[in-house]
Amino acid sequence: MTVTAVEAPERPAHRDPNVLRWLGAYTASMIGDSIYFMALAWAAARTGSASGTGLVLAAGSIPRALLMLGGGVLADRLGPRRVVIGSDAARAVLVLVLAAVLVLTAPTVGVLVVVALLFGAVDALFLPAVGALPPRISTPGQLARIQGLRALAARGSSIIGAPMGGVAVATGGPSLAFAAARVLFALSLPLLLSLRTRPLPEPETSGEASAAEKAPDTEKTPNAWNDLVGGLRYIRRHSLLGPLMLVIALSELGFVGPLNLGLIMLSEQRGWGAAGMGWIVAGFAGGAAGSALLLAVRGRVPRAGLVMCLMALVGAVGIASLAQVPTVAHAAAIAAFVGLTAGLAGALCGALVQTAADPAYLGRVTSVSTFFTYAIAPLSYPVTGAAVALWGTGPVFVVSAAVCASGGATGLALTGLRRAELPR
Repeated sequence: MTVTAVEAPERPAHRDPNVLRWLGAYTASMIGDSIYFMALAWAAARTGSASGTGLVLAAGSIPRALLMLGGGVLADRLGPRRVVIGSDAARAVLVLVLAAVLVLTAPTVGVLVVVALLFGAVDALFLPAVGALPPRISTPGQLARIQGLRALAARGSSIIGAPMGGVAVATGGPSLAFAAARVLFALSLPLLLSLRTRPLPEPETSGEASAAEKAPDTEKTPNAWNDLVGGLRYIRRHSLLGPLMLVIALSELGFVGPLNLGLIMLSEQRGWGAAGMGWIVAGFAGGAAGSALLLAVRGRVPRAGLVMCLMALVGAVGIASLAQVPTVAHAAAIAAFVGLTAGLAGALCGALVQTAADPAYLGRVTSVSTFFTYAIAPLSYPVTGAAVALWGTGPVFVVSAAVCASGGATGLALTGLRRAELPR
């Protein structure tokens, strides 16, 4: 009599202690980030120089843009767990030193710019590495659920971190807020150190897959530059990752400008004020949290590629409508709809990237997708501002929505992306 071994069902991500440790560390780091940026803005404002304040707040974006792709190379060479631990430790030390400096002396623009540059450089290492960790701590079938949990943590961190930073600044000034951020960065370290990573599985490819998709280059690359070039070449040749990066780039360029700078200008033009702006942002955050919760609970969405592209198209309609509605209530409702659709599209896109990428290239692939979000998309701010000044918010939101929709349309036009599925 033959006994057939029955494979034990995999543990859902939200019940996996290893995933929860990663999620706790990620949440603590993100709350620390929110408090840090709040403290930095207030410390810069207290220098009394409006131009200096703008310089301080913009300084951190420079090393992120320059070093983000290199951060992916480092994550692949050293392993993302090591890079995340090192970057969180560096951030804890950096903000602690700044807190001590602010206790002893008044902040200067020069000191704050140096800190912003250093913090941005460390962020350029942290972001690709933390995004490359999920496949090393869980099974492929749980990656969509982990993306939902991560999105929930990011939204919750923004909601919790900003008020915490404000209270800390009001109570003890920026130095207390920096010290609070340091505590949160330090809290993530024991969780990261206790994280158990597993060997990454061999990539599953069909018989029609190209050689570039089946396995990494067999030749050893002698330096980091060749690693970077090899990663970019791998993405370009991949039948799924190349189109995904194009969709991400178009969607972010059309989304970031109107949803950040554009909403501020819209609220000013309509007389909705800061309170109205707050309700609109809250609507978007609520919708995004709802999509994250849906994915975290459900764990898998059938026909993920098709759903992702359709959500990008539908969300673009919402973006175009934002500048056409007459009241804050209507705008907040549409923002919630945009948050729901864009949040689901973004989480599915992240899960597809992580399941499609070869393990040897995962850090570099993550760094490229993150690069579009944190380095390239913010370049739309000055373009959005100039366009609103010339033509008003209505036409600018419509054009931005068209750019965003082109990402979804591009995905639908490509059979490989349209038919992409997540692992069961």
